[in-house]
This record gives sequence, C-alpha cells and structure tokens, in this order.
Amino acid sequence: MAISLASLRRGGDTRPPRILGYGVAGIGKTTFATEAPNPIVVQTEDGLGSIAVPTFGLLRSFHDVMQAIGSLYDEDHTFQTVVVDSLDWLEPLIWQHTAQQHNQPNIEAFGYGKGYLAALDNWRAVLEGLNALRDERGMAVILLAHAEIKRFDSPETEPYDRYQPKLHVRASALVQEHVDAVLFANYRITTLKSDAGFGKKVVRGVSGGDRLLHTVERPAFLAKNRFGLPETLPLSWPDFAAGIPFYAGGSAAAATPTPDDRS
Repeated sequence: MAISLASLRRGGDTRPPRILGYGVAGIGKTTFATEAPNPIVVQTEDGLGSIAVPTFGLLRSFHDVMQAIGSLYDEDHTFQTVVVDSLDWLEPLIWQHTAQQHNQPNIEAFGYGKGYLAALDNWRAVLEGLNALRDERGMAVILLAHAEIKRFDSPETEPYDRYQPKLHVRASALVQEHVDAVLFANYRITTLKSDAGFGKKVVRGVSGGDRLLHTVERPAFLAKNRFGLPETLPLSWPDFAAGIPFYAGGSAAAATPTPDDRS
C-alpha cells in the first residue's frame, strides 16, 4: 500500500475490539462472550454446554483452527464476532503442530525452552488471521482462557501470587500485547475474621455471588484496557459494551463486508 497523507487516520477511529477474557472456573466467560453481537465460536474445548451459538464444532488440530479462521475471511457471512474458546486448549494443538514441523516427538524435546519459542511463530499465525478478520471483515475478536494462580517475581516487592491466563509465559505475553483489553472475571470476595481461641484469628473468604469483570491490573491479577473503562464492572456484556466506542457509537450495526467489498 502506498503511504500518503490521504491514508492518514485519526487515533480515535473506532474499530472492533480485540479482547482477552479469563477467569475462575464456571464464572460464565463463554456466556459473556457469546452475548456479543452475532457471534461464531472457534471451539477448541467442549465447553459450550447448552449455549445455542454457531460453531465449527470441536476443532482438534492447529490446521482445523486455521481453516476455520480462513473460512471466516474468505467466505460471505454476516457474523460480527469471532470467539476463540479457549486459548489454553488451543495451546496444546499449537505445540503438537510445532513439534511436527520440526520433526520432534513433542514440544519438550527441543530442549531448554526452545520449543515454546518456536511455537510463537504459530501463535503469530493465529493472531494475524484474527487481525485480518478484525481489520478486513469488521469482526470483533474475543479470546477466552482459564485462570491459574502463579508466583509473580516483582522487581519492586517480595514475590507474591496472582491470577493470570493459563498459558505458557511467552504465549501469554504475545497475546496480551495483541489485544486491546485483558479482562479478569471473578466473584466478589469479602473476608471474615473469627476467633479460634488462644488469641488466634481465622480468616475465611466469603463470596456474595456477584460476578465482576476487572479491567485494570492489580497485584492479585493481570488486566488492562485501552478504552478508559471503570476498574470494575458487572460480568455483563451490555455493561462492558457501553464503554467501548465501537459499540457505543453504533459502529457495530454496520454491515459486515463481503469478500467483494474488500478489494
């Protein structure tokens, strides 16, 4: 593409969002994602349950995942959101494909973490395909992952535990750079102290059942957003979408381009 002043865009231009959502088990990540406008699911785990949403079915190889993304790019359709559910079940498919590419029996056989580094090329292929759906087909991208608790070695404080996406550290960093928002879903937790006798106190966590979406990083979890969202929202698509320019400005209602429109 030739670069000229005619190709300039304002920094505030609204485009479909790219979102990474992760959270504790059973909190409703998939339900949240499939409440987005006109979704289709690229399904790598059998987690849809009774949610009635279009899907390619359970995809069992890296090739199948790339073929699904390619079909959304090449074929005429009206889907407005692509949901990948989930990244941590996609990751073993990427490892398997990477090992096959390099004639290795598995990802560990590379030695010294080299396999996970090689796998980043295939992660980039997935992310580039999803970017093409966003940029050329006008689709929002929602990536889902489970959460895990891992030790964080902070350069400023003593190490501490925090929630983060359940991915290899290199892949997690790459995905986080790629998206516009990293959202952590958890229940509202309060703590109660009770007397255990002999001057000792017992602290226990109590959940009120409220499901929350955290949008800004805190010591307990990873999160970020480029939209100026409140730090905490209800785990509700309407509450989230109200703060996204693409949805608040009505851009999501525009027709999805067909292959002929992309020339």
